[in-house]
Amino acid sequence: MTAARGRSPMAWVPTLYFAEGLPFYAVGLIAGLMYKTLQVPNSQIARWTALLGLAWVFKPLWSPLLELAPSRKSVVIAFQIVSAAGLGLVAFALHMPSWFALSLAMLAIVACSAATHDIAADGLYIASLDPKQQAKYAGWQGAFFNAAKFISLGVLIILAGELEKRMDGAMAWSVIFGIAAGIMALLALYHLWALPPARVARGAGGSAAAVWSTFAEVVVDFLRKRDIWLGIAFIVLFRAGEGQIQTMGPLFLRDARAAGGLGLTTDQVGWVYGTAGTVAFLAGSICGGYFTSWLGLRRAMLYLVLVMNVPNFVFFFLSSVQPEDLRVIATALSFEMFGYGFGFVGVILFIMQIVAVGRYPTAHYALGTGVMQLGLVFFKMISGDIQTGIGYRNFFLWVVVSALPVLLLTLLMKFEPRVAPPAAAPVPGPVEA
Repeated sequence: MTAARGRSPMAWVPTLYFAEGLPFYAVGLIAGLMYKTLQVPNSQIARWTALLGLAWVFKPLWSPLLELAPSRKSVVIAFQIVSAAGLGLVAFALHMPSWFALSLAMLAIVACSAATHDIAADGLYIASLDPKQQAKYAGWQGAFFNAAKFISLGVLIILAGELEKRMDGAMAWSVIFGIAAGIMALLALYHLWALPPARVARGAGGSAAAVWSTFAEVVVDFLRKRDIWLGIAFIVLFRAGEGQIQTMGPLFLRDARAAGGLGLTTDQVGWVYGTAGTVAFLAGSICGGYFTSWLGLRRAMLYLVLVMNVPNFVFFFLSSVQPEDLRVIATALSFEMFGYGFGFVGVILFIMQIVAVGRYPTAHYALGTGVMQLGLVFFKMISGDIQTGIGYRNFFLWVVVSALPVLLLTLLMKFEPRVAPPAAAPVPGPVEA
């Protein structure tokens, strides 16, 4: 398939995946730094923000209901609006007596809304682009999904740090979540025009019962795929190191030097992540997409895994030396971010071109990304307790070791992109209008 009505994918792929990333990182990263400022312990931050991520694990359970919607576009826009409202409610919750529990509840609403949005957005991407375009724009897809992380940890965190100097922490972070809510609302308005009108094809029974019956068939078909359990293990382990770095890295930068951290202020964390680091990450993501398109997934995968995980030594270096010069810290983090951006393309294309191929590509892609998120949640959950038990320096050494299992799997597995059999039965899914 080609982009609907000839509209360039560059008109909507970047903004669509930025809209996927912003609420995801608001839940997993902005909230973590907010709770750090508000004096919540590391182990609690890691545990609760990880549990919120379960929404992305279990999103395939309600994904069949999206087949009843008239179009992917309408679902995408609806849940962007819900996410905007949820982020706004977090801002209000911080001023209530039970602020911690209430803010977690509002973040849970954002998580469920964003996870549901992701199913429709990924389905729209697959429906609107042919396989070659999927590979070509995978770099832009990954770049802008993860650019939301660094925009969040850049512009928004710098602003949070400045606001913390002028008002109390709760008010400062209320402003930040209010801005995030406004960005999501603006994206929803833009996507009313920009998104291609990929509609859902109706099968012979469009009832909820028929859809759930199809879902059971989807799951069985998924579990019968060749080497599926090996593929699941690969997906879970792919982000073992990154998941722990993603959680504890920003907290390490904020923690006092006496506690093994770097003692940076909130706005300094924003500067080191949001300037050179942002550029390095975006460059890595785009290069990773074009590199894989040029070399092919099978030959590229080992390089992707290595480039993603080797730079994790940066945090071991930082925790050992504890440099004070922000230029040294920013340079080191830029190296790590380039590798993360470059390698992240690998797991996305593995799910898209190998795991999701078959009779139910959209549903199987949702299942594959749910499995990926399960691995991320697990490693995020344990990261806080491990770091608390062994300290930052040993923790970051452990993170490097965590990448060895996926490296071994990479050497053992074959990564040949698969093609759906011509006789595959048609299934409910998004099609061009």
